[in-house]
Amino acid sequence: MIRAFATAATGMDAQQMMVDSIANNLANVNTTGFKRSMMNFQDLLYLKMREADREVASGIKAPSGLEIGSGVQPSATTKVFSMGELQRTDNELDIAIQGDGFLEVTLPGSGEKRYTRDGSLQKDANGKIVTASGYPISPAITIPADAISVDIAGDGTVNAQTPTGNQVLGNLQLYRFQNSAGLSSEGGNLYRETEASGTATAGTPGQQGYGSILSKYVEKSNVQMVSELVNLITAQRGYEINSKVIRAGDNMLTQLGTLLR
Repeated sequence: MIRAFATAATGMDAQQMMVDSIANNLANVNTTGFKRSMMNFQDLLYLKMREADREVASGIKAPSGLEIGSGVQPSATTKVFSMGELQRTDNELDIAIQGDGFLEVTLPGSGEKRYTRDGSLQKDANGKIVTASGYPISPAITIPADAISVDIAGDGTVNAQTPTGNQVLGNLQLYRFQNSAGLSSEGGNLYRETEASGTATAGTPGQQGYGSILSKYVEKSNVQMVSELVNLITAQRGYEINSKVIRAGDNMLTQLGTLLR
């Protein structure tokens, strides 16, 4: 009976973590470029009370054994990198990545590289194209002070219309990973390369499997509120049922104590 308490407790803990993950997804429903997380679970060790294929008589083996599981544990949170809905902003520096790929940014001071799907780009006081948090994109592109307008083509070419005519400022590059789910979430819409993700590979937007760039749009979160609310109800019911297992075990122990009096 005590084993049932511990098993149900692991179920309650797992469902609590599921609710935590859903809460983060729903909190970021309006975060540009956000990718929802999906919880994965696995069962724990089993108590082998009787092995399968045991010999019950001469030449006869049992078709199954007797084993009792000890519960569940969260095994991983997987980022789902499906496309979010595209939203038109009419901001000439905003971009949405249609397909696979990330923008690379450089952290100030350390110079470390991070990756993002957030295409809400702006320019700083020096004219450099930066993210909404102020991180410069890589490779660096600077908009001249006399630029009348800026246009970003589908292949990442950044053009500026100046009083002297059209000027090509540079090319945006996209970066892909062998395993995007292995990226480490850093907050601020940034991801960090890990051994699990593999090394970033640069490429031209729209070519060789890289996504294309759509100017004056941003990619919204891929969180589906209806699905998240269904998952939330499922997690709540799972938590409730596991708590009832503990209550049922307590009632059985109470009855046993009554019999022993």
